[in-house]
Amino acid sequence: MAFDFADYSPTNKGFKPMVREQAFDVSEMAIVTFLMAKSFGKPMVLLPDVVVARFQHTYALYNARRATLKPADLNGKRVGIRSFTTTTGAWLRGILANDYGVDLNSIDWVTFEDAHVAEFRDTTKRAPAGKQVIQMLVDGELDAVLGEKVEHSDLKPLFPDAAAEEKAWFASHGVLPINHMMVVSEQLSSQHPEIVREVHRLLSESAKASAAAPRFGVDDMRRSLETIVVYTAQQGLIPRAFSVDELFDDVTRTLLR
Repeated sequence: MAFDFADYSPTNKGFKPMVREQAFDVSEMAIVTFLMAKSFGKPMVLLPDVVVARFQHTYALYNARRATLKPADLNGKRVGIRSFTTTTGAWLRGILANDYGVDLNSIDWVTFEDAHVAEFRDTTKRAPAGKQVIQMLVDGELDAVLGEKVEHSDLKPLFPDAAAEEKAWFASHGVLPINHMMVVSEQLSSQHPEIVREVHRLLSESAKASAAAPRFGVDDMRRSLETIVVYTAQQGLIPRAFSVDELFDDVTRTLLR
C-alpha cells in the first residue's frame, strides 16, 4: 500500500477541503469540525487515533494594561477568537460555562474566519477586514481572546496560574482534551475495510514509537470525546449530543479497544 500525501501548513488548512469536497481518503481532523461535519451528514468516519491533545487553559489572554480580568468576569465582555468553531475555543467555552458560571450568550463574540463546515450559520460579529486578533486585544478593541498563546508585555493569561488550573481541572474531570484525531471517508471504510485497519495499525505503531504522541486508553478517549460532544452541543455547534459509538462505523468501532 502506497500513500499520496497532501501537505498543508498549518495542518488545519486541510480540514476545509476534506469537509467540503471529501478531498482525501484519510485526514487529520479537528474533533469539533468532525462533529459539526457529522451533524450535516458529511461522509466521514472517526478513527480511534489521537493526533493532538492538550490542556487548554493557557490559550486565553486579556490585556492587563486595561484592567484585571478573571474567567468569571467575562460576562458581557467583547471576546475575540479566530473562528467560533475552533476546537480550542469550544473546550475553553465549555470550561468557562461549566466550571466558572460564564454566560456564553452574554459575550460579544468577534471572529476572523468562517467555519470549515460551509452549512453552519455563524451569527458572531466578524472583525473588520485586515484586523488581527492579538493586535485588537493590545489596542483595547477586545477584552480577551481565546485560542491564542503569545508573549507580550501587556497581555496576561486569563487563568493566572494555568498549570494549577489544569491540574485541578484534570483531577475534577479526568479528561485530557482531544484537539485532533484521524478520519477516513465512508467510501474507503465501506469498500476497503482492510485498508482502514492497516491505516490504524500504522498510526498506532507510529504513536508507540514517538515520545511526543498522545497516550490514550479506550476509557480516556471515551471520556474526552463525551465531554467535547456535550460542550459542542451546549454551544449550539451541533443539534444534539452524539454517543461516542455513533462517531465510528462498524469497521472503525472494532478498532476502539
